[in-house]
Amino acid sequence: MRKSEFRRAVDDEFGEAYGRVVTRDLVLSSLGDETADEALRRGVPPRDVWLALCEAEGVPVARRHGAGLPEPRR
Repeated sequence: MRKSEFRRAVDDEFGEAYGRVVTRDLVLSSLGDETADEALRRGVPPRDVWLALCEAEGVPVARRHGAGLPEPRR
């Protein structure tokens, strides 16, 4: 997962405005008591940050994998 895919996944799951609040303000204990934005800046892989965010926010497992990827062309 790239950072752009992470941002797309956050926006898709939480909405653009609330997604920014969640990544900026929610402290994730599984990432060393950092926010998602701090963890990304520190170099934590976006996929790990996404999964930690999903766990903390109770995102169903079915919506965690493949998130952030563009819809396939038909």
